[in-house]
Amino acid sequence: MADPSPSRAGLAYGIGAYTLWGVLPLYLHLLKAVPPAQVLSHRVLWSLLLLAAVVIATRRLRPLLAQARGRVLAMLTASAALIAVNWFVYIWAVANDRLVEASLGYFINPLVNVALGTLLLGERLDRLQGAAIGVAGIGVVILAASGGGAIWISLALALSFGVYGLIRKVAAIDALGGLTIETAILAPVALAVLLIAGSDGSAAFGRSGTMDLLLILAGPVTAAPLLMFAAGARRLRYTTMGLLQFIAPTLQFLEAVLLYREPVRAAQLATFALIWVGCALYAWSSIAVARRTAAA
Repeated sequence: MADPSPSRAGLAYGIGAYTLWGVLPLYLHLLKAVPPAQVLSHRVLWSLLLLAAVVIATRRLRPLLAQARGRVLAMLTASAALIAVNWFVYIWAVANDRLVEASLGYFINPLVNVALGTLLLGERLDRLQGAAIGVAGIGVVILAASGGGAIWISLALALSFGVYGLIRKVAAIDALGGLTIETAILAPVALAVLLIAGSDGSAAFGRSGTMDLLLILAGPVTAAPLLMFAAGARRLRYTTMGLLQFIAPTLQFLEAVLLYREPVRAAQLATFALIWVGCALYAWSSIAVARRTAAA
């Protein structure tokens, strides 16, 4: 009998990652006064310090440098660019009271994962999962045709993170090593942003102890869920990770409506309804497949 521990560990990592991402807006709302580019830069630099300390403490530096070459380095450069885009759009959305659109993007993302897993990884898609993608796609079309809102936020978040997760799944490097190299790639740009902000007097860091502490916390707040996500993605089917991702946007949507009182348009409600139906169909199919596999 196969050892179920990798799947169980992957499930724990996946649930933990998406729960932390689900409550991330609570942290980002405390940084609304900080320009999004500076928040992103602090996330990169403090994450790099934390990750570098872990790599050195665990004596992983030499193996890491040996892995991060050639094709792997090229893939991590692409994934670094994608996660930077994803972070910036998300930070901007929260700062500009667009958390509803952001949560919609992360509802779309699991279905993007399913499509990528099917088209590029050869993962099989049954009829119910195909129907789920179709129903959710209709919802997106309705929102796009309705005008207004900011569907670009939803699509940018869904596509950037979907492709990011795909690259991290197939790149031949572990979660810690991959994230360390990604943040190192982004670090020069992040440092330049903060130096420019410091030179023109717009830097948020150094103005108050509370704000400084919040910006320093960007390191663990950023690194922890990404490490858990990458570890889970390597242990689970990509479509299973897509199912778990429903946790994060559900929490984000509830925060947007109940805590921050963001308005929800009729077209958005219709889109959410169709996407939730698609998510339910996909979840039902995944559970059925898991039961059949266990029985076999």
